Amino acid sequence: MRHSGTFTPTPSTTPWPAAALGGLLVLIGLALAAGGAMLIARAGSAYYLAMGLALVVSGALLTRGKRSALVVYGLAFSATVGWALWEAGLDFWALHARLFTFAGLLLLMLLVQPALRRRAALAPRTGMFLGLSALLLAGLLGTVWGMFQPHGIHHTTIASGQVPAPAESAVANWSHYGNGPGGDRFGALDQINRQNVGDLTVAWTYRTGDVPQSDGNGAEDQLTPLQIGNTVYLCTPHNNVIALDGDTGAEKWKRVIDAHAKVWMRCRGLAYFDANQPLLQPTDPGSSPVPPAMVAEGAPCQRRILMNTITDELIALDADTGNFCPDFGRNGRVDLREGMGDAPDPLYALTSAPTMAGTTVVVGGRVADNVALDMPGGVARGYDVITGQLRWAFDPGNPDDKQAPSPGKTYTRSTPNVWAPMSYDPALNTVFMPTGSAAIDLWGPKRTERDHQFGASMLAVDATTGQQRWLFQTVHNDLWDFDVPMQPTFFDFKKTEGGTVPALVFGTKAGQLYVLERATGKPLTNVIETPVKPAGIPGEPYALTQPVSVGMPQIGAQTLTEADMWGATPFDQLMCRIAFRGMRYEGLYTAPDTDTSLSFPGSLGGMNWGGLSIDPTTNTIYANDMRLGLWVRMVPQQPASGGASAPAGAEAVNAGMGAVPLKGTPYSVVKDRFFSPIGIPCQKPPFGSLTAVNLDTRQVAWEVPLGTVRDSVLHGVRLGLPMPVGMPTIGGSLTTQGGLVFFAATQDFYLRAFDSGNGQELWKARLPVGSQGTPITYRSPKTGRQYVLISAGGARQSPERGDYVVAYSLSH
Repeated sequence: MRHSGTFTPTPSTTPWPAAALGGLLVLIGLALAAGGAMLIARAGSAYYLAMGLALVVSGALLTRGKRSALVVYGLAFSATVGWALWEAGLDFWALHARLFTFAGLLLLMLLVQPALRRRAALAPRTGMFLGLSALLLAGLLGTVWGMFQPHGIHHTTIASGQVPAPAESAVANWSHYGNGPGGDRFGALDQINRQNVGDLTVAWTYRTGDVPQSDGNGAEDQLTPLQIGNTVYLCTPHNNVIALDGDTGAEKWKRVIDAHAKVWMRCRGLAYFDANQPLLQPTDPGSSPVPPAMVAEGAPCQRRILMNTITDELIALDADTGNFCPDFGRNGRVDLREGMGDAPDPLYALTSAPTMAGTTVVVGGRVADNVALDMPGGVARGYDVITGQLRWAFDPGNPDDKQAPSPGKTYTRSTPNVWAPMSYDPALNTVFMPTGSAAIDLWGPKRTERDHQFGASMLAVDATTGQQRWLFQTVHNDLWDFDVPMQPTFFDFKKTEGGTVPALVFGTKAGQLYVLERATGKPLTNVIETPVKPAGIPGEPYALTQPVSVGMPQIGAQTLTEADMWGATPFDQLMCRIAFRGMRYEGLYTAPDTDTSLSFPGSLGGMNWGGLSIDPTTNTIYANDMRLGLWVRMVPQQPASGGASAPAGAEAVNAGMGAVPLKGTPYSVVKDRFFSPIGIPCQKPPFGSLTAVNLDTRQVAWEVPLGTVRDSVLHGVRLGLPMPVGMPTIGGSLTTQGGLVFFAATQDFYLRAFDSGNGQELWKARLPVGSQGTPITYRSPKTGRQYVLISAGGARQSPERGDYVVAYSLSH
């Protein structure tokens, strides 16, 4: 209809793209407003309700063809930008979650404006709106580009790879699980360095024939190999032991053990002993001497490989032939279930490498968590490396008795165990043992005084006698499964008054780094007893303080706030906020109760068994971590329940996925990962990182995300996007004199090399499958070539599995 030569618009003539966009805005706004109202009811942010209402108004105006819709939306978007900067600062991923979707909707709003102006008989100003759209599109494309760039913390640059390594670091062999007996994971080699690491290529690949299959409860490849001379020694998830030529990967021998258990099939490493090498006697006057160890001339097993098995044996093999050592135990085998009482598969197993301590082989053992009150004990034992005879036992429930139990008796049941790798100091003849907690992690009324004393601690014992030297506890009455999960790493601590003192550093699942004097266990950095809140479980002996390592950086253990909630879209971020506000959360030590509480970091860590690596030339440690919170709820039950339905020591339930009956207690527990509705962690990235900490300044030098989502599978779909958000990590790092840090144990299928000075990724190689292993490096005594070696059997959450061992060297 025409009046006075002008066009009178009607609602029915609203351009369909604008009407469709208006309808979409109304739907989005209604969803945000409804969720925002729920969030306000839980004392959360009012932003989502306000933004939802603004979108409803803007969308309604747009469906009617009103150009004022852009004004309303523009004001709401401007307010969103200000709110996002106020809440998140300049954090890329936090801003992305808050702004990207709304910026995309603003782009669509700009594109429909010329049509709306034509409808209103106004000049369309197409060029202006296309120009604004182009600017916004450029910003969105720049944001997409930023999604594929690492976003980390960079404070300082470390002068790594510039100072010669200490003489004691220049070892010819990787003869211990952590390279040196003090778990340094440092290769004092610089043939491969930051200038030429880009030239690394595959030197050889070996297939073990043992492909680990796992749904979270089965076999995993978590190997750190050994290297002695020109031989590399491997063990597989089913405890087969293999010797390879270090230059070619050719098999020298293979000992098939083919051990099987119901769950937790893995072999993290081996131990090595050479009877022809001179013994190092301690220099500390308070230490016991190392007993002699002799093998008759011409007898087999002058050099021997020792392995724990998942079927609870300690095995000794001839390092030259792979044959069982006839002088060790019963034809090369020692039964580690002796004295354990009722310890069926899979309630007791050995997963970490044995520790060679002088002439004593020291073993701990994994006791399944959260199964029942009556469980095998957590005894650690030392055996003669030649005969396999028991030298001592350290029973946390009876620490003064170093003998095996008399017939019909057992070691104390359900005590804190030593499942993680250990370290050994020859100068002190001391073994350092990380301990876990008593059998039920989440409920403590039945814990004994000894359980409380030894749980979640670093324990130092004399390697010859098993006598306790000192004990340092990291968590009192642990209700979070915050075991000490790693061997400590040795270094020389610089005192403020000058000089150095032998020290050790280790990380925990709680994200803490502790620095202790090796001889006394005294903290060398500030640890304070921090007040924490109890919960309401009857009879629980709550600790009202916890030792927090405030003198060192805390890795991934920040206290979460609602503003830390994250999502790929505003909707899952909103749902995470609602969930967060619906849980009881009081920081790091939020105790479980019958309500739903949040534990962050959860029982997986924080830091885990991969341990730390160190550059001794700069006193810098490199820590990898994972950041996966768990929500937890205790459910009342009859104390006798949980029998047939109790978990069989399986990993999945104890890692926090589903209901777990706690047999013999008044409770079961329901817990799960704190994920958004689309299945990603609710807190902002990174979800796993590599952090460099300078031990002289006790400050973070740099932090970078570890891994991308390229090989992650979400709801059955492989994402295929190399976005470096940082993924949960398991396994450890390797540091070298060449100024490099190598790492492979992420969720994507890569071995990476980072500049140890600033965290820049310098090189990566695509692996056939993912890895949970720790790389090693060595220099061939035959060819002089330096190699970097990694085992790849499959990433933690990946269905793709393999049996690969890959060696890299320079291409020229």
